[in-house]
Amino acid sequence: MKTGIVGLANSGKTTVFNALTGQNIPATVYPTTEVEPNVGVVKVPDERVDRLAEIYRPKKVTLATVEYTDYLGITKGDPQQNRKALEMIKDVDAVVHVIRAFEDEAVVHPAGSVDPLRDAETLELELIFSDLELVEKRLERMEEGAKKGKKPDEKERRVLLRCKEALEEEIPLRKLDFNEDELLSLRHLQFISIKPEVMLLNLHEDDMGTEEAASAAGELQERFGLPVVALSGKIEMEIAQLGREEAEEFLKDLGIEEPAMSRLISLCYEHLGLISFLTVGKDEVRAWTIKKGTTAQKAAGKIHTDIERGFIRAEVVSYRDFIQAGSMAAAREKGLVRLEGKNYVVRDGDIVNFRFNV
Repeated sequence: MKTGIVGLANSGKTTVFNALTGQNIPATVYPTTEVEPNVGVVKVPDERVDRLAEIYRPKKVTLATVEYTDYLGITKGDPQQNRKALEMIKDVDAVVHVIRAFEDEAVVHPAGSVDPLRDAETLELELIFSDLELVEKRLERMEEGAKKGKKPDEKERRVLLRCKEALEEEIPLRKLDFNEDELLSLRHLQFISIKPEVMLLNLHEDDMGTEEAASAAGELQERFGLPVVALSGKIEMEIAQLGREEAEEFLKDLGIEEPAMSRLISLCYEHLGLISFLTVGKDEVRAWTIKKGTTAQKAAGKIHTDIERGFIRAEVVSYRDFIQAGSMAAAREKGLVRLEGKNYVVRDGDIVNFRFNV
């Protein structure tokens, strides 16, 4: 899963990036600095994989991963910089929108004051305007092509006009219902406001757990209808720099159940409708990420296209049943291992062995 981190300049995006990835990238307060994007790949914590690795003791353990990209902050009224920043996240699967809710005299706010709702609206509008510009340019090209005798794709044109109408009313494209054909015709344009989004309210460390923080998060959720997670990027970055035991002790002292990385990944998985199925053996124990509703044959394609093409049957046992049985042999004896066909819908935590022939 590829995730783009966006936010207004000086919202704490890079601090949040460091918290999520365990890196220590310097955070600059100069929003127009020419820099390369920060990229970090994080393993998705999964206790099931850890437990299965203890049982099988494989040569290799592979967790699912999330790739985070952090680039320049968005600045109101600066189309050139914003275009450059948004270009970097065109191909991501999801967007994390960092919203500043902390006061810090050392980190100037571009608008002169801290106002999470105002800032969130500002950035959301920039995403919408970016997509509107794309739509208008595409429609212009289609019109120019028609004048030269090139017949436009009417299906694409109709859906673009629908997008244009919504964007002009400041409605993000994720709020529209598109069928599969429409999504396919729009894919090449890589719209940003169509992508699933999670809002991250970046608090001052003293505001964690307060009524004011809860109220601000609730206000954002009500206004935009998006999932909101509230945390202190600064504290979470400190946690990410610690060793495992130290981090656990620090979290305990702060009354935090799990670090930001785990909470945000869980929220993104839920929001994107993602689940994991598992494969096990002496060579490798591995988690594979798929969309909810994926059939066994399509899930096989995540491992290799040959397995999907030559699919015969899927041997399936739920993680819970496997653990209760104690071993694959015991699970078979108890009738917990099932043979499923190509249309079986894979469930979260299924341990799957694909039978195939090519």
